[in-house]
Amino acid sequence: MRSTIRLLAAALGLAALTAQAQPVPDSLAQRALACTGCHGKEGRAAPDGYYPRLAGKPAGYLYNQLLNFRDGRRDYGLMSELIGPLSDAYLKELAGHFASLDLPYPPPQPAALPAAELARAEGLIRSGDAARKLPACVACHGERLTGTQPAVPGLLGLSRDYLNGQLGAWRSGQRRAQAPDCMAQIAKTLTEGEINAITQFLAARPLPADPHPAATLPSPPPIRCGGIQP
Repeated sequence: MRSTIRLLAAALGLAALTAQAQPVPDSLAQRALACTGCHGKEGRAAPDGYYPRLAGKPAGYLYNQLLNFRDGRRDYGLMSELIGPLSDAYLKELAGHFASLDLPYPPPQPAALPAAELARAEGLIRSGDAARKLPACVACHGERLTGTQPAVPGLLGLSRDYLNGQLGAWRSGQRRAQAPDCMAQIAKTLTEGEINAITQFLAARPLPADPHPAATLPSPPPIRCGGIQP
């Protein structure tokens, strides 16, 4: 019995040494594991809804957000410390890696609002409100709301909590983008009730058959936005 235990211990020790001797591949996918610890396997999003999906978002959008965290326009200590030492070129390469991943999206979340409120939210999303100089979401995020290349993200496939959190952060000034910060202007124009209805509508909407970002904006943006146009 003792000899069997000694042989087993020796085998386990040899296996551990062999595992330690295996070289770690020096690939971007390997280095991106520092991101997927929070953002979920392959950047699919964390199950808690707080850390958003990275996979398949436009590379220009991801790159802009990395710059915003590194340069202090977005405030989250963990992200800022993680990417603070990284160069523009490396951040662009990392953004390209996640943008290239073509992975399934999670199922939509059922809405908990009356149909009339969701219909008003869809009206704002598709037509905006000219009287308040509020542009339609589809004007930049695309008719299918899956984003537009090179730098506008999709609005579908995201959790309601995440959408509410980001619009709230723009309203409070906690989240900022390159000037002119069009999303801050939009979020501050919307009421809290409108934000709740819009996020419920978006989170409940299934992805279209083609969930990829549109190749271009449908027309020139209705308002100037930093990171999208000069």
